[in-house]
Amino acid sequence: MIKVFKLPDLGEGLTESEIVAWHIAPGDTVTLNQHIADVETAKAVVELPSPFAGTVSTLHQPTGVVVQVGEAIVSFDVEGAEPAAAAPTAGTDVPAGVPAGVAAPAEPAQEREAVLVGYGASVERGGRPQRRARRGAAPAPAAAIVVPAAASVRASVPGSVPASVPAGVGAVGAERPRSTPPVRALARDLGIDLARLTGTGPDGLITRDDVRAGALTGPGADATVPAIGAAASVPGARESRTPIKSVRKHTAAAMVRSAFTAPHVTEFLTVDVTPTMELLDSLKRNRAFADQRINILTVVAKALCIAASRHPSVNTRWDDEAGEIVQYHYVNLGIAAATPRGLLVPNITDADALGLTGLSAALAALTDAARAGTTSPAALSGGTITITNIGVFGIDAGTPILNPGEAAILAMGAIRRTPWEYKGEIALRQVMTLSLSFDHRLVDGEQGSRFLADIGAILAEPGMVLTMV
Repeated sequence: MIKVFKLPDLGEGLTESEIVAWHIAPGDTVTLNQHIADVETAKAVVELPSPFAGTVSTLHQPTGVVVQVGEAIVSFDVEGAEPAAAAPTAGTDVPAGVPAGVAAPAEPAQEREAVLVGYGASVERGGRPQRRARRGAAPAPAAAIVVPAAASVRASVPGSVPASVPAGVGAVGAERPRSTPPVRALARDLGIDLARLTGTGPDGLITRDDVRAGALTGPGADATVPAIGAAASVPGARESRTPIKSVRKHTAAAMVRSAFTAPHVTEFLTVDVTPTMELLDSLKRNRAFADQRINILTVVAKALCIAASRHPSVNTRWDDEAGEIVQYHYVNLGIAAATPRGLLVPNITDADALGLTGLSAALAALTDAARAGTTSPAALSGGTITITNIGVFGIDAGTPILNPGEAAILAMGAIRRTPWEYKGEIALRQVMTLSLSFDHRLVDGEQGSRFLADIGAILAEPGMVLTMV
């Protein structure tokens, strides 16, 4: 029986996703929950598992195409199938985008549509194992991939369809490069075709070093296939155009909504953080903290959590529909992260319950996931207040825009050795500027000022924490 898998709602209420890469081809035998594709939502790249065990019949969408939730993306031949050439009858579910004359056999009307495993899909398995198609086998006759004639097929992702293959047609039966999701994300960021690399890892696994070597030497790069989000340009052209999609599209909409919904106020505080930097130096020399990545961001995160407990208005949300102010009794601390895919704001759940070492570990995991492109959609929602570290770019201060639904965002500026009054004299001290933007509907000027002053007091004299907790 032919089972049509339609793009599901990946749990974030998003209406569309882009097919980044296929990891199956027509003729392949797949198992339940097998990773079959990478799809990019407005928030993250998600590994899509198979809801069926069977043989891949048809790929309905090529890579690089934005697909709406509910559109057919792949069909599976589950054992016990009716003849594939059966004519459609009343009630037959013909996949969206399939041209006239190319029909999929009917599914029982009472069955639920295939969705991600765990979301209610029924799975049928054959009693006899099926042989997997041999690698390098000839393409199946008839249309292996059905692409709507009106579909706008953009450049495919490196590692999916070679440039020599016509647009909309996948490489059938080709050997898929063995790699991990972080390595595939790195290859996409660098514009490297994994199919042209030789893996040096166990059993030919392609590693990060293999991808970086390919970027430096050139043989792994496919000059005809731009990376995701790259502008389609012509040498010598006076301008180029890049499609607005995925993270950039989502970020733009969110920032516009935030800027024109919440009345922003920004305050600045310049602080002598020399005592905090001396504390960090002493922790590095302490063997008990030798393996911890405790840095200025860790200390600022802890200071923010302490200050938020003293000034709870900064940790709230304005619920316009209900006409209520939602007060959070926990802190899900968002950390703005600049990635090759755009701005992401993953958050640390219950950050207020963590000490310095716990925050250090959580920040390290969050940063590594963001850089590797493996941040889960769940980690990108539910934040209550945010920190953005603009100091890493050498910027002293700014006016950050609130993450939608949050009452405050704190920007950390660069730490500079600056002439500063210290004990009645001028001395070179390590100085930082903090910038706090807040929603004036939720946070009064006094509340925002006291919150910022508390953070500054902790950084200027870490021992002040003892008077606040």
